[in-house]
Amino acid sequence: MTDLVLVSTDSGVTTVTLHRPEARNALNRALMEQLAGALSHAEADDATDVVVLTGSDPAFCAGLDLRELGSTGSNLRGGADAISLSPFAALWRMTKPVIGAVNGPCVTGGFELALACDLLVASERATFADTHARVGLLPAGGMSTFLPEAVGYRRAKEMSLTGNFLGARDAWAAGLVNHVVPHDELLPFARRLAADIAGNDQAAVRALKRLYDENAKLTGAEAVANELRTFAAWRFDPGEVERRRAGVVDRGRHQQS
Repeated sequence: MTDLVLVSTDSGVTTVTLHRPEARNALNRALMEQLAGALSHAEADDATDVVVLTGSDPAFCAGLDLRELGSTGSNLRGGADAISLSPFAALWRMTKPVIGAVNGPCVTGGFELALACDLLVASERATFADTHARVGLLPAGGMSTFLPEAVGYRRAKEMSLTGNFLGARDAWAAGLVNHVVPHDELLPFARRLAADIAGNDQAAVRALKRLYDENAKLTGAEAVANELRTFAAWRFDPGEVERRRAGVVDRGRHQQS
């Protein structure tokens, strides 16, 4: 089988790359299956603390493969019906942080992959669009939930109802992405960010990710109560705090200098 997804791991950071560049990394069933498998493997792999998800140039992901969708439609069924084959479900199940490194156009189903990531770093070449309405489909990858969380309901409705594209700088201004960087710096920057996360206490990192993900579904009062319950149940190791203390202080001083 052709490798439609490339995977490499270094120092706790696993880079997962959609690799169907001739089709702008459009999601056919085979790519979706391989991507779901790669993400599930990274989740189970003790050598992985953080995942960086990106695409082979020139695109991050053009969404569902319309040729396959217009013939067999197997890529739509693979994403919506067979949960074990869905890269969206694999991302939703991740307990490890995922950084999306968006290197180019990020459209519809590809946009939903990006929205399922915890952080987004965009190349200056990145663009974002939800074209479900242009094709005549409704989302099943979290668009109607995660897009308004990222940019607000009115802007999300505008993006979905018009299908218009948002450039990288406008995406940053809207709060959709965390950083915009020169194209050649995209992966080095994303991997440095991943290394910052990998260098922290991983039990705390995963508990914080879970807390943020849970609280996004709650009201303000419910979220505060959930945080207090989580804090009360948390057990820390004073010896581990002492072991990390000097490194924490040095890292803070370095970042403030």
